[in-house]
Amino acid sequence: MSTTNPQSDPPLPDSGSALGTPVARALARRRSKLRRRWANVAGLLVALVLTGAAYSMFAPAQAAGSSNTESSAEAAGRALYEKTCISCHGANLDGVPRRGPSLIGVGEASVYFQVHTGRMPLARQEAEAQRKPPVFTDTQIDQLMAYVQAHGGGPTLPSGDLRDGDLAQGGELFRLNCASCHNFVGEGGALSSGKYAPNLKNATDLDIYTAMLTGPENMPVFGDNQLTPNEKRAVINYVQTIKAQADPGGAGIGRIGPVSEGLVIWVVGIGVMLFGIFWMGSKA
Repeated sequence: MSTTNPQSDPPLPDSGSALGTPVARALARRRSKLRRRWANVAGLLVALVLTGAAYSMFAPAQAAGSSNTESSAEAAGRALYEKTCISCHGANLDGVPRRGPSLIGVGEASVYFQVHTGRMPLARQEAEAQRKPPVFTDTQIDQLMAYVQAHGGGPTLPSGDLRDGDLAQGGELFRLNCASCHNFVGEGGALSSGKYAPNLKNATDLDIYTAMLTGPENMPVFGDNQLTPNEKRAVINYVQTIKAQADPGGAGIGRIGPVSEGLVIWVVGIGVMLFGIFWMGSKA
C-alpha cells in the first residue's frame, strides 16, 4: 500500500523560480549598468591615451620650430640686450620703474628708430633724448630688432620706396599734423618742460616712417588708422623735398621767407639805433 499522505503539506516553491525571480532580475540589471559604466570609463581612457599620443607625435615638432627655438639673429639680439639694455628695460622686456619703459608691443620699428638715431642707449636721464651717432652696427641693430619683435611683437619695418607719395598731399598733411611742433619745413622747435621737436635735417626716410609708426617721446603715434602707408610716404616725400630746395629768403629764419627776415632786421636795427641814441644822450 502507498504510504503517501494526501493530507500532508505541499512542497515549498523553488526560491529561484518563484520568490527569487524578481531579485535575480534586479541583480542582472545592476550588473548590466555597472558593465556599461566601466565600458564608458574604459572608452574614455582609451580616447585620452590616443589623443595624447597623437599630440606628442605632431605638436612638439611644430612648437620646436616656431616658439621654443630662437634663430641665430634672435639669440645674438638676446645677448646684446642682456649686455646693454636689461638694466633699464628688464629681463622680460617689461621695463624697470623710473629707468626705462616696457618694450612689449613696441616692435622692431621702435628699436630701429631709437637705436639707429643713437638715442638709445641713453647716456643719462634727461628731458629729451638727443640724436647722436649710433652705438651699434647695422647688423647688431637688426639682431636687436629680431629679438624684440620675436618676444614682444609690434609694428614692423616698411618696405619699398618710402618717398612714393603725392608731394602736395604730403605738404598738406605735414602742415596739418606736424608743423605745430616741427616748424613748416621741419626745422624743429621748443616744447614744454625742456623738451623740443627735433630738426629733421638729418632724418632718413626710414627714421621718419618709424617715428610716425611708434610716436617717440612727445610725438603722437600715427598708425595706419590715422595716416595710411601712402599718406606716410607722401609726408616723407614732402619733408625730403623741402630739405633739398634752396632757401627762398637767403639767410633763412625758419624758411618762412624774406618778409619775416626784413621784419627782424628792422626791429633789431631800430633797437640798435635807439640804444645808440640813449647812450650818446647819457654821455652828453
